[in-house]
Amino acid sequence: MDNILLSAALAFLITFFAIPVIIQVAKDKKLFDEPDERKVHKNVIPTLGGLGIFAGFIIATLMGVPSGITSELQYFAAAATVIFFLGIKDDILVLSASKKFIGQLIAAGIIIKFGGIYINNMHGFLGVYEIPHIASIVISIFTIIVITNSFNLIDGVDGLAGSLGLLTTLVFGIYFLFAGQLMYAVMGFALAGSIIGFLIYNFSPAKIFMGDTGSLLLGLVNSILVIKFINVAGNPASNFPIEAAPAIGFSILMIPLFDTLRVFGLRILDRRSPFSPDRNHVHHFLLDLGLNHRMVTFTCVLVNIGFISLAYFLRHLGTTTVLGILILSAFVFISIIFYSRPRTTKEIAKEVEEKASIIKSHKMLKLAGEAVETVETD
Repeated sequence: MDNILLSAALAFLITFFAIPVIIQVAKDKKLFDEPDERKVHKNVIPTLGGLGIFAGFIIATLMGVPSGITSELQYFAAAATVIFFLGIKDDILVLSASKKFIGQLIAAGIIIKFGGIYINNMHGFLGVYEIPHIASIVISIFTIIVITNSFNLIDGVDGLAGSLGLLTTLVFGIYFLFAGQLMYAVMGFALAGSIIGFLIYNFSPAKIFMGDTGSLLLGLVNSILVIKFINVAGNPASNFPIEAAPAIGFSILMIPLFDTLRVFGLRILDRRSPFSPDRNHVHHFLLDLGLNHRMVTFTCVLVNIGFISLAYFLRHLGTTTVLGILILSAFVFISIIFYSRPRTTKEIAKEVEEKASIIKSHKMLKLAGEAVETVETD
C-alpha cells in the first residue's frame, strides 16, 4: 500500500509542478493548438500537457514498483516511450496517420511479445473460450490500437479525456490492489496521480491540452490494464475472480471505446479513413445540446460509471449477454442525444440537397414516361 501511495503522490507532484513550466516554454516557442472550424476552442492553447503526464507517470511507476517484480515493466516503459515520441512529434510538427499507426503497431508488438500482455481466452463470449495463438495476437493488436486511439479521439472537450482516464485508472488500480497485482496497481494509481495534477490546469477554461502525447499514453496504459484485468479477473484461481470479466473490462472503457468504434464504423461506411476528422463524437452531440465543457465532462463520466455499475450487477448473466446489454444501452444513449440536439447547418444543407436530388429524379422519370407515351401514340 505504501508503494501505491508513494507512486500516486509522486506522480501528482511531478506533473503539477511541471505543467506551469511547460506552459511557459510553449508560449515562448509558440507551440499552440491552432483553432479551426471543427474545434470547439477559439483561442490558441499549448498542447504539450502530455509531457508532464508522461514524466509523472514514468518516474512514479519506476519508483513505486519494487525491484523484485519488474520483469514486465521495462517493456511497458519501452512501449510508452515509443508512444511518447510519436505524440510529441505530432503535437509539435504533425505526423501522418500512417506513421502514427506504424508506431502504435511497434508499441503493441512490444507489449504482446515481450510484456506478455495478450488476450488468449474469450471467457465464453459467443460460446468461445480458448482461442488459437494467431487469433490471439491479431485480437490483442486490434484491442491495443483501438483503445490507444480511443482516448485520443475523445479528447475534444476541456477535462474530458483526463476525467475519463482518471476514472478508468482508479477502477483498474483498485481492482489490482485487491487482486494482489502490485505492479499494475502502481501503474494505475501513478497515472491517476499524474492526471489529477494535469486536470487542475485542463478544466474549462483550459490553460493547456494533453495533446497526442498525453491522450495516446492514457490509451496505451489503459489497454495494458484492461487486458491484464480480463486475464486476472477471468481466472477462477485468482485472488479476485469476477464473472463476465471481458464485459466489465469493456464497460470500464465504455465511453471512449464505444464512441471510437462507432465513429470508425461511420467513417468506413462513408468510404473515408477511420482517422479522418469530423464532428460525430459524443462530446460534439452534447455540445450541440447546449452543454458547456464541464457539463459534457460530468455527463460522460457519470454515464460511464452507470455502465460499469450495470455490467457489474448483471455479471451473472454471462459475457455475451452483458456485452449485448451494454452495446444496446450505449446506442440508446447516443440516439437520445443525437435526435434531441438541433440540426446543424451542414445537416440541413445535406437534407435539402437530397430532397432536391429526389425531386430532380422524379421529374426526369416523368419526362421519360411522357416521351415514351408520345412515341407510342405516334
